[in-house]
Amino acid sequence: MANWDDDQWGAHRGYQTITGPNPGYSQPYAEPVNPPAYQTYDQGDAKSPYEGGRFQPKKRVNDPVPLVLFILQLLGFAALSGIAIHGWIKVGGLSGGIGGGGETGSSVTLNWHTVYLLLLVTAAGLLLSAVYLMLVRAFTHAIMHITLVFAIAANIAICVYYWITAYYSAAIIFTVIAAFSVLAYFGFRSRIPLASLLLQVVMDISKHHPSTYFVAFSALFLQAALSVWFVFTSIAIYGTWTPGNPGCGTTSSCSSGKVAGLLFYSVFSYLWTSQVIGNVALATLAGGPYGCWYYFGPRDLGQMPKHPTLSAFARASTLSLGSIAFGSLIVTILELIRLLLNAARNNASQEGSPIEACLACCAELFVGCIEALVQYFNRYAYIEIALYGKPYLKAAKDTYNLFKDRGIDALVNDSLIGTTLMFGAYIVGLLCSLFAYLYLKFTHPSYNAQGQYTAPVVLFAFLIGLQCSLTLSSAIEAGVSTIFVGLGQDPQVLAMRAPPLFAMIAERYPRVVQGVPRV
Repeated sequence: MANWDDDQWGAHRGYQTITGPNPGYSQPYAEPVNPPAYQTYDQGDAKSPYEGGRFQPKKRVNDPVPLVLFILQLLGFAALSGIAIHGWIKVGGLSGGIGGGGETGSSVTLNWHTVYLLLLVTAAGLLLSAVYLMLVRAFTHAIMHITLVFAIAANIAICVYYWITAYYSAAIIFTVIAAFSVLAYFGFRSRIPLASLLLQVVMDISKHHPSTYFVAFSALFLQAALSVWFVFTSIAIYGTWTPGNPGCGTTSSCSSGKVAGLLFYSVFSYLWTSQVIGNVALATLAGGPYGCWYYFGPRDLGQMPKHPTLSAFARASTLSLGSIAFGSLIVTILELIRLLLNAARNNASQEGSPIEACLACCAELFVGCIEALVQYFNRYAYIEIALYGKPYLKAAKDTYNLFKDRGIDALVNDSLIGTTLMFGAYIVGLLCSLFAYLYLKFTHPSYNAQGQYTAPVVLFAFLIGLQCSLTLSSAIEAGVSTIFVGLGQDPQVLAMRAPPLFAMIAERYPRVVQGVPRV
């Protein structure tokens, strides 16, 4: 512990830490004066950072089939985008503009007016995502508590809305969810101190490793660029192949079915590619600054390899890209199924079929739960991929065994960090969709004279804001997940890196640190 760098890791900054049975006071984040009853470790006691091929994977491409499929679908989307945008521009699709230019452009489908709108939505998503992350760091404990309260309030509000609108199938389901969230509030509230301290540790690590923010913002701008590309392509598909448009003429190439099919493929490509972008960023951060901090110690100790972030990105974007694409494809398929069930539920509700609507709603919630579990599990599998260069199935198996054998699942389930960041992403998405709705309402574009395009435009705006926020939040989640994985494999290392955090985890979850010798 003599090598602990107090200045770098927070001895002069106040943290809201909880130590012992009487929480609620603040103390400096440094090694406690009276350390917990766990044996201290010097550098000779710790395992080698390179043990088991860690940070030095075999030079082979893992999961080549998903890699090839991912490249082919991206090339297919690029070809479709080129054809659609070319045909759209050819028939004068680039008309309309910012503000109240409702008299210009085609009245059949979306035009340049909407492109400007969604570009503004993308910029708003970028700004709101960054602001929310800064607020979380400044008011960690308060925002986590507010997140819980707002989540409960949102569930109750949705429940009341469905009862008022006589949507009884969804009302019953959300009544159960609202009741459960109210009952669970008191249990989650007691877990805020641990999650708050963990989040502060991760955010301060990232503060001393600027590459974490570079990777996060690079992924964010790539996500924003992909969103803009997706918006242009979707609008161009509407404008080129919607029946009644000038580009259709007397040919039979235009049909609503063709538009629906091409849009489905575009959404699939967008979701898969955006998943891969975020997960490559996660693997880069886990195998770079966060993983190296955990196993090599702070940079000032001189043991951390040079350019860890660049090396991790090289591994994630080449040798492990197929594994990341494999895991991302599973989540994408589940998300598409959920979207289809959502559409079926809406159609059944509009047609006055409550039984079918209820069944579709239950199926949608079931698939949504599976999707959330797969996303949750995949995040830790990607850490294994980043640290050891494993194929996806091997990483998933080892992650399951790690959770099962070391009890990490109890700790992960108690963490509120993912909930806090996810809730922030929904807030950003809702604000972006609200901005899009108000913009359409007050500018009156000609294509939306009857309000027929309000729903898709607002949905696009929500997806853009949500994806931008989730991409930025992945930088913080990468650090949290890396600490969890490292804790399951080598808990004694965390005792050296962050003694107060280790003491709190050992006190509340003794099984997690059972491998650490006691005095």
